[in-house]
Amino acid sequence: MKNTGKIILFASALLLGGCASTGANQSASENDPLEGFNRAMFSFNDTVDEAVLKPAATTYQDVTPSFVQTGIGNFFGNIGDVWTMVNNFLQGKVENGLNDFMRVAVNTTFGFGGVLDIASEAGIQKHKEDFGQTLGTWGVGSGPYVVLPLFGPSTVRDTAALPVDIYGDLWTHTTPVDVRNTGAVIRLVDQRAQALNATNLLEDVALDRYTFVRGAYLQRRESLIHDGVSQNSKPANAEGAAIKP
Repeated sequence: MKNTGKIILFASALLLGGCASTGANQSASENDPLEGFNRAMFSFNDTVDEAVLKPAATTYQDVTPSFVQTGIGNFFGNIGDVWTMVNNFLQGKVENGLNDFMRVAVNTTFGFGGVLDIASEAGIQKHKEDFGQTLGTWGVGSGPYVVLPLFGPSTVRDTAALPVDIYGDLWTHTTPVDVRNTGAVIRLVDQRAQALNATNLLEDVALDRYTFVRGAYLQRRESLIHDGVSQNSKPANAEGAAIKP
């Protein structure tokens, strides 16, 4: 059930992507031929979130000690670092991949299976990579924007990559099944709890939340694929065209 937490990516997009510009929103609109369907799915996901996820996350945040929440986040984050390592290697980022390997080794060995994030304390940087980013690095275009039921904001490329991401998540191979399912639910609720403040802010400031989320999500995905380097800032060749990696 990895990436089920994509239903809350609009919150992280708000935190990491910031407010989308008018030009970016226009560009996003041009890449949204499925807007009617997407808005319906956005409304459906909102309904599920308001009825189930948000109340569960609020209760979890209120009753679970903060150090336990931190430990849960660290534990699943350590598992996620394994798939990030694989994708860094697939993208040719050998140094980052080795860095991720060290994170997993240190946190698993000295951090009680990842409950403690010793690696970050030691200055070993954390990355976040998925197969959608890998496809983007390989030159696969994003395709139209699409909102998936329960999973939330995506693109055609990221949707195609989703089954690979799910299979690549070590937790999906955990046995017995009841432990795997229980952990998946805890993981999802913990992720939603981490985004509560951001989503509350989004509800207050965004006139059209669908448009805001779409723009922020697409901007953030583009930034992640290019490691925060603006495509407009790339060097140009003799004919003035941007040089592609």
